Amino acid sequence: MAHQNQSSEGPSVRLLRVGEQVRHVLSGILQRGDVHDDVLARHVVSVTEVRMSPDLRHATVFVKSLLGQDEDAVLKALRTNTAYLQREVAHRVRLKYAAKLKFLADESFDEGSHIDKLLRDPKVARDLEQPGGED
Repeated sequence: MAHQNQSSEGPSVRLLRVGEQVRHVLSGILQRGDVHDDVLARHVVSVTEVRMSPDLRHATVFVKSLLGQDEDAVLKALRTNTAYLQREVAHRVRLKYAAKLKFLADESFDEGSHIDKLLRDPKVARDLEQPGGED
């Protein structure tokens, strides 16, 4: 019963732990240049987050290339090499099943920059500095 309550509140500790292990393995593979791909060799790619499905059979991998350069090409290269990366993750992270990897661009940095830009807008800054009529 407790497991059902955990899923309604967010991912379990096990899901978070396995996701972090997968992230660490993928980061190491990309950092060492184990993937023999010209596009990946020319770019620094950060694995920012891995979200595991409740059954641990699927992993959504969020990546960001340095300065967001050639993001589409990097994603295509990662997707082309998915089979190799899945084998390496399965070998290094001991799970009952090898997780299927799905690579997506991490848009959270772009969203944060957009919010920061909006907050720096003179009209918004003026509204934030005025004392509110509500208490």
